[in-house]
Amino acid sequence: MIILAATPIGNLGDASARLREALETTTVIASEDTRVTQRLLAALGIGNRPRLIALHEHNERQKAAELVELARDTDLLVLSDAGMPTVSDPGFPLVAAAAEAGVVVTAIPGPSAVVTALAVSGLPTDRFAFEGFLPRKAGERSRRLAELAGDRRTLVFFEGPSRLAASLESLAEAFGADRPAAVCRELTKLHEEVRRGPLGELAAWAADGVRGEIVVVVGGAGEAAVDADAALDRVLGLAASGTRLKDAAALVAAETGLGKRELYEAALASRDGR
Repeated sequence: MIILAATPIGNLGDASARLREALETTTVIASEDTRVTQRLLAALGIGNRPRLIALHEHNERQKAAELVELARDTDLLVLSDAGMPTVSDPGFPLVAAAAEAGVVVTAIPGPSAVVTALAVSGLPTDRFAFEGFLPRKAGERSRRLAELAGDRRTLVFFEGPSRLAASLESLAEAFGADRPAAVCRELTKLHEEVRRGPLGELAAWAADGVRGEIVVVVGGAGEAAVDADAALDRVLGLAASGTRLKDAAALVAAETGLGKRELYEAALASRDGR
């Protein structure tokens, strides 16, 4: 089978007992950077010396079929440099190929920068979306953010320190400078920092330079203000096209959250010229 294993995102103490056992017993590891894996084995005091195969963004599509066939005969442990493979890290083409070929894929869960940042952000956690890294080019970044501006869910982004200020400026421009957000830096590490505030303030703070691994969490869009006149016009328009007035009022009430009875009575009054 293929085993996706989450590795510490900073603090080695977060290495699970299952991860340690897997590292001690596996014979083959496919890893994002074999040098990082060697350092992890040494830091955790793992005596096992498995075969290491590089699996990174530049070769994972070419390696997928080979590794799937390998996993038919032996357990293949898959590691990224930190966190869970496939989550903004190599692994997805391998998992997709394994699923297509009928090879079992399982996981050893553990540290995740996404949910760690979400949990400490102070922003709503009931509905959220992970958006990974924003596009590097300003135009592409603006287009992506325009698509997300009305999303009601909390949004989570990865970002590099050299691009943080520009991304926060783009976020403030697209979502509004007052949108609440949190910049989570060096999570689980010695210099962990969570900076909370409106996007505009965070962009100004980041302009001086910020170091470390960074996750940005942004609050979702608030409820759009309901235009009562527009809602009434829609009721009347539906009625004019053949929908019963009561049904039209009920439909628009469901869409806008306005009262069905109030919409119906306002439509009657408007139609009768009152």
